[in-house]
Amino acid sequence: MPDLATSPFRIDRDRVASSPFFARLGGVTQVVSSTGSGLLVHNRLTHSLKVAQAARAIAERLGSRPELTVVLDKLGGCEPDVAEAAALAHDLGHPPFGHLGERVLDRLARHRFGLPDGFEGNAQSFRIVTTTDVRGPAARGLDLTVAVRAAMLKYPWTRLSYPNPHPKDLPVPPRGAAEPADMPGTGSAKFSAYVSEIDDVIQARSAFHGKIESWQQTVEASVMDTADDIAYAIHDLEDFHRVGVLQHATVSAELGTWRIEALELAGLSREDLRAQIRRPGRSLETLRRRLHAKDSWVMNDEAFAAAVVKVSGDLVEGLLSVPFDGSVEAEQALARFSARWTRRLVDAVGILEEPTPRTGHVVLAVPQWHEVQVLKFVHQRFVLLRPDLALHQRGQARLLTALVEALEQWVTDRHEANRLPRRLHDLVELAETEYSALARTEPSTLVGATGEMPIGTDAVKALARGRAVVDFIASLTDNQAAALLEALSGRTGQLWTDAFVL
Repeated sequence: MPDLATSPFRIDRDRVASSPFFARLGGVTQVVSSTGSGLLVHNRLTHSLKVAQAARAIAERLGSRPELTVVLDKLGGCEPDVAEAAALAHDLGHPPFGHLGERVLDRLARHRFGLPDGFEGNAQSFRIVTTTDVRGPAARGLDLTVAVRAAMLKYPWTRLSYPNPHPKDLPVPPRGAAEPADMPGTGSAKFSAYVSEIDDVIQARSAFHGKIESWQQTVEASVMDTADDIAYAIHDLEDFHRVGVLQHATVSAELGTWRIEALELAGLSREDLRAQIRRPGRSLETLRRRLHAKDSWVMNDEAFAAAVVKVSGDLVEGLLSVPFDGSVEAEQALARFSARWTRRLVDAVGILEEPTPRTGHVVLAVPQWHEVQVLKFVHQRFVLLRPDLALHQRGQARLLTALVEALEQWVTDRHEANRLPRRLHDLVELAETEYSALARTEPSTLVGATGEMPIGTDAVKALARGRAVVDFIASLTDNQAAALLEALSGRTGQLWTDAFVL
């Protein structure tokens, strides 16, 4: 499709929206899959559209405030088209089955294939727009402007090696940069680029040299990140109210008990709190303490209590007090809740010229920041921790693991090399070129933090096959992943299917 816009940033936005990687997000899980269930829930496509809507609104509001002009210019600018394009692109790399798929692919990439980078959805998104998507004017990537590529870098570092010094080693690591407590030596928990895209990161960030620190987001990336938080806090609650998962009684008990017993709960020892965690109010008290430990720069007990009161009144005693029955009145109540909260949060965004490493330059006002934490807590506590969701996700994890194993066997079968899916074959060749170059110039980037590995020809080929398999699976929808495993397992007699294209 030819470029129709004249603004380079609008061209970027249109290229992202025209990408097949963007279209596939309609078949990728946000929290639960709607496939075959009849549920009207968000997927990664509708989520991305709402993030883009919020990002553009935030950027326009910031740009309309004359008192912020000097600060925004000093930090590199805040162009609404850039923020919108980055928001549309931010989830391109999300694999089948959402965050569950991300965790499974990361584990397999590191342990099965020995890829020090593993897998990360943000890094995969950046890899798509710079490397694996072929719908741009060149044969590689979408040829987006440096501004939009920089705005996609929510975590502008690689897992282990770039930049130097690495953000994970700072006295106060930026959000996402620290190593997971249960995985020492594996590098940052979150990152936005693999070692194969370091040159693209350097190029994208070069225009901001001297304006922001090497580990800081650009203003437009911070806008996108904030918009993502806002969308996540609101529309997942919409989904699970609509399908009857969020129950008034349980949410009311948790928030109401904490409000009544706040002083008593604050006096509990860590051990007693952990022992009582199933009782109402204890999970919310755990959140309060965690926010103090991680975000003391903004955490305030009075603001936290006020946020609990606000969410209790608007969500619990408002929206959840009447079960969703599909009526016009119920849909209108849900729409009003969503619109009211989205506007409240978008209107509360401001700029910090010198933020703490734990946040970007774009921040919510203190009351609204606490409200988002409480809204996200409700989603985490009463949706993500449900045993029935865990049961569903364990099955999805087994499916992805089996699919990785099956594709690895196919890729390493020399008798079937000429019958590989063409896309997978091309991805193997691409990764071999990338890793061969890195083995010559930066061999240390192909070695994990906790061990040594010879970077010979065979090792490079093995890494390339692993990255290609991961790239291939990450580009599938939920349905395509399931159908492909069915075919590879011999459990279907159907030769041609529109569920996947080889």
